[in-house]
Amino acid sequence: MESNVIEIRGLCKHYRDFSLDHLDLDLPAGCVLGLVGENGAGKSTTIRLIMDALERDGGTVSVLGVDNKSPAFMDVKQDVGVVLDETCVPEVINARQLGKIMAGTYKNWDQAAYEGWIERFRLPADKKVKDYSRGMTMKLGIAAALSHRARLLLLDEATGGLDPMVREELLEVFADFAAQDGHGVLLSSHIVSDLERICDYIAFLHKGKLVLCEEKDVLLDKYAVLKCTKEQLANIPQEAVHGKRVGTYGVEALVERELVPNGLVLDRAALEDIILYMVKES
Repeated sequence: MESNVIEIRGLCKHYRDFSLDHLDLDLPAGCVLGLVGENGAGKSTTIRLIMDALERDGGTVSVLGVDNKSPAFMDVKQDVGVVLDETCVPEVINARQLGKIMAGTYKNWDQAAYEGWIERFRLPADKKVKDYSRGMTMKLGIAAALSHRARLLLLDEATGGLDPMVREELLEVFADFAAQDGHGVLLSSHIVSDLERICDYIAFLHKGKLVLCEEKDVLLDKYAVLKCTKEQLANIPQEAVHGKRVGTYGVEALVERELVPNGLVLDRAALEDIILYMVKES
């Protein structure tokens, strides 16, 4: 069994006004990797490059142990469930008809599993997709992705725009999927609280560059928020400070706990704090 379900090295994609710049990324088996970044950071581009839906300009991508430029990758695609921000399901069909289409597309299509997800997600099987809400449409795409015995899920903003109850339900589904032997989930989202809730690893893309990729728990232990005076901040080693906000009465800064002198009060940094401070710093 491969130790990483995705391995990316030096991945590049260049457009006139944007570049994905030498991305290195691993998704270990059994884990959920959260890919976070602002709109236009390169999250969707990365997912499309992983699936070889875009022509890359450099680097390598391995999916489930297979180079995605090799002929063998066509078979590997059968083991990958993909849910994009904008559904590719034709609006004129219904869930029942989609199941028939998928049965002709995936050799491991499990109709019973699909019907089970449709029932669990409370989706009307005979209602046309054009009459679904966004949440229902995303659930339909996820139901299909989970019904062909995939080992890897690639989810691009799959929880965006959904109400909290629906998001909670889907996050539990993704976590349960990743926990199965040899599985993995890459979840792209700008909802940082969702990523903090279920992800094992966090990768932060900003303007096409990978700012950090770290185990979530290590990340949360490493950083803290310091509230202090400008004079106190000036006495802290520069390499300890990864972003700051200067106010009328003092400074708030994202710092590395181990590099801050004793005697200063440090508050817990949420994942969203870490991301926001680093964006301001860059």
